[in-house]
Amino acid sequence: MKSISVILPYSPIDSFDAVLQRLAGSPLVRQIFVANKGEFTSTSSKVSSWQVDSLISGKTVAAIPKIVKSDYLLLITQQQEIDFGQRALERMLQVAENTRAGMVYADFYDLKKGVRSEHPVAEFQVGSIRDNFDFGGVQFYTMHSVKNALKKFGTAPKLQFGGLYDLRLKVSVAHEIFHIQEYLYTKVESDLRASGEKIFDYVDPRNQGLQKEMEVIATAHLKRIGAYLKPKFKKLPKSKAVFPVEASVIIPVRNRERTIADAVNSVLTQKTDFPFNVIIVDNHSTDETTSILQELAAKDSRVRHLIPQRNDLAIGGCWNEGVGSEYCGKYAIQLDSDDIYNGPETLQKIVNLFRSDDYAMVIGSYKLVNVQLEEIPPGLIDHKEWTWDNGRNNALRINGLGAPRAFNTELLREIGLPNSSYGEDYAVAIRLSREYQIGRIMEPLYLCRRWEGNTDAALPIEKINRNDWYKDKIRTIEIRARQSMNKKK
Repeated sequence: MKSISVILPYSPIDSFDAVLQRLAGSPLVRQIFVANKGEFTSTSSKVSSWQVDSLISGKTVAAIPKIVKSDYLLLITQQQEIDFGQRALERMLQVAENTRAGMVYADFYDLKKGVRSEHPVAEFQVGSIRDNFDFGGVQFYTMHSVKNALKKFGTAPKLQFGGLYDLRLKVSVAHEIFHIQEYLYTKVESDLRASGEKIFDYVDPRNQGLQKEMEVIATAHLKRIGAYLKPKFKKLPKSKAVFPVEASVIIPVRNRERTIADAVNSVLTQKTDFPFNVIIVDNHSTDETTSILQELAAKDSRVRHLIPQRNDLAIGGCWNEGVGSEYCGKYAIQLDSDDIYNGPETLQKIVNLFRSDDYAMVIGSYKLVNVQLEEIPPGLIDHKEWTWDNGRNNALRINGLGAPRAFNTELLREIGLPNSSYGEDYAVAIRLSREYQIGRIMEPLYLCRRWEGNTDAALPIEKINRNDWYKDKIRTIEIRARQSMNKKK
């Protein structure tokens, strides 16, 4: 009979012994290894104490083939209590055998404050190379795929944080990562923050060491699959267009009566050596937004208030309307309707950088603030992980590239943005980075206001999964395009 070895981290929670007993009671489980730093002593022949530096280190992952003698590995990656459902282990083994997948993972139930709820997870794809992909608390590997991956691509014992991330990327090169859309276990959730509080974890300055290591891992993966790009860039095509102004600020908006005037006025107070305007694409607002914009446009000719004829536009579609209009300048610069520029020099600094080199896009940095414009953690978001030589590769791993974003209008008109309200800016940024340089400004140019009205403030898990799946799909498209481009060289 096929057998399973289990690796899980030691947890001081009261229910940990019960978890071990339930696992040990399964006839499929051959051995259980409790990863710990010396605080755990086994009292069962089926349970072994495995002293390691960390469950997620490269050194630990390299040792797995040496200790695991079973056909399959059940890897429990989190310290929360895990309670497997009826025949859950049998189901994972069955699906792994039937699909010949290298790793399978499943939907699960969350238990938060005593309330159980469904927690579906996203579908893995070629573009799912981000290190924060949510597999839940359980990963089920075939040891054949683990041994093959580590033999072919080598171990990475120096990794402190990314051992498991490195392993699943290596396994995914030759083996499928398969999602079982069944709720196979219950996990007690300890991170009770809303979605809007979690989305900036990856740019927290306290995590820079981890992020740099993850970049190295992701870059190596892109090289393995033929999607890595060397730091060689195309020159911008010579401009043939005549523009009414040097720069236009584009603001898509719908029902932001509370914040839109602040956003527009932060543009109108800009000090520049060039003419500019602000194009607000009012996506059929039903509150007082439209009347506020009409009043602003009547007072200042630089305010261009557009209401699209179409009724099917998302944020990306509104951007296409603004950029494609006769009013748009040589450079199109982003401002969200919730936010404001940090000072009167923002546009000048952006255009100065465009003028200094062959940039298709310029991205600034921003501060997170509350409605009262008071700084909130993690504060400055400067995306220091961006580098000239590897930024466009690392961009496929991270969830965003920063703000405010500014574009060469001719190129943006040619490429266009997806007509979506999530990931549309990311899609065009990584598309431009495939061929052209992107300039960065590391000082804060922008105040990003976080409040209960933000569209990502507290999303349900289904919406989070949809957003993550879509952004992974964008990465899949880009990876395939880069693979194709590299094959033609």
